[in-house]
Parts: sequence; C-alpha cells; structure tokens
Amino acid sequence: MAQPSASSSASERRQSVRTGVVWDGVRRVLDGAGPEAPQARIVDIGGGTGGFAVSLAELGHAVQVIDPSPDALAALDRRARERGVADRVSGQQGDLADLSVLVDQADLVLCHGVLEMVDDPAASLAAIAGVLRPGGHLSLLVAQRHAAVVARAMAGHFQAARELLDGDGASGATGRGGHRFTHDELCALLGAAGLRPGTVEAVRVFADLVPGSLLDLEPGATAALVELERAVATRPEYLPLAAQLHVIATR
Repeated sequence: MAQPSASSSASERRQSVRTGVVWDGVRRVLDGAGPEAPQARIVDIGGGTGGFAVSLAELGHAVQVIDPSPDALAALDRRARERGVADRVSGQQGDLADLSVLVDQADLVLCHGVLEMVDDPAASLAAIAGVLRPGGHLSLLVAQRHAAVVARAMAGHFQAARELLDGDGASGATGRGGHRFTHDELCALLGAAGLRPGTVEAVRVFADLVPGSLLDLEPGATAALVELERAVATRPEYLPLAAQLHVIATR
C-alpha cells in the first residue's frame, strides 16, 4: 500500500492511518522470505473489495479472496483489472466453512476483522490453521476488548460496556458488535489452534481519536500520525488503548 501523499484522497489518507501498522507486519513476513523466494500463495478471508489483496498482487504474489458478498467480489474484480493484476487475484464467494478444500496450500492467510463475527473463534482458527502449509503464516487482526469497553462507556452505552466485561473470556467477550479480545485471550486461542504467535501489535491507538478534518486540512498530519501509530505499535503499555490487535502467527 502506497504511503499517503498530498494528492491522496481523504479516504485514502484515513485508510493509511488505520492499516499502516498491519501492512508493515504483512510486508515483513513476505520480505523475510528473501528476494529469490517464489511468489507466495495468499488466502485473504473476508478480503472484501481487495484493499490488501490487490496491493499484495502488485508485489507479485497470487491472492485468493474468500468473501460472502458478491458485490464485494465484483468490486474486487474491477479494482484488480484497473490496477493490472487480474491474473494474480481470484475471488471466491464463501466463508470459513469453505476452507477445507485448501488444506496445507497457503503460505500466508489474512484474517482481518473476521474472527469477531464467527460463532466459535476457536473452531474458526483451527480451520484457518489447516489452510497453512507447515511454516506458513497467519496475519490476524481483531477488535480489542479494553478499548471497546471504554468507547462504549464514553458514548453512554453503559449496558453494552458491561456486556463486554462479563462475556465469555474463553472465546473473547461478546457484545452487540461481536467478539472482542484481550492480548492473553488472543494468544491462548492461537496456541490452541497449533499456531505460534509473534509479537502482538497495537493498531489504531490514536487514529479513531483524531478528527478527520485535521487530517484533511493540516499538511503532513496524516504521515505524522502514521509514524506515531508505528512508534507505539510494539509498546505493551499501549495495547489496552488500541482499537485492534494485530499478530503474525506461524504454523
């Protein structure tokens, strides 16, 4: 994903703030394979319109997007064609139940913002782990519980905040917006699925607190905020403040 520039649209600038840390983590995995490594086979679960998939295809990798929305997959196809990577991006309508045909095939699986909405996070992670080849990697992005409790309380939704506090910690506390996870819950779920979690990173520590108008009007504000998010991503004291948690896990 390109860095935001003065000519970038407002939506592109905001997206770079929200996804910069995650993109960095994914790139580290792929770059770590070395320049002589063959193109990776990547599966993007719930990849929607291809925000990550198309950018990864532009790096030379083959990406299969699995998403339940036909409209999202149509948008994915248009985006891939516009960017000249339609031969490296494929879309399949489906969900986690369709992963059984991909056993041991993927070098990298992206699961961003999906685990919150499944009935059984543990079973879903086990299915995802089966898609990875031995030594393959999972990029997992989930909503973080502590920040969600604070956000709901500050908005006056006290009962919703309490629901998150009192949820089932074994599968991530469940509120009206789905599951939310703490650092320890996330690592325990990954371990139970046979995956080795790396460093858990804080995502969107400040991004949701900064007015969009500031990013739109203040020169250099977006780039500075992206760098600030990167600076705190690996500092454990900021994990409870993050809207999301990102981790690269290895099979």
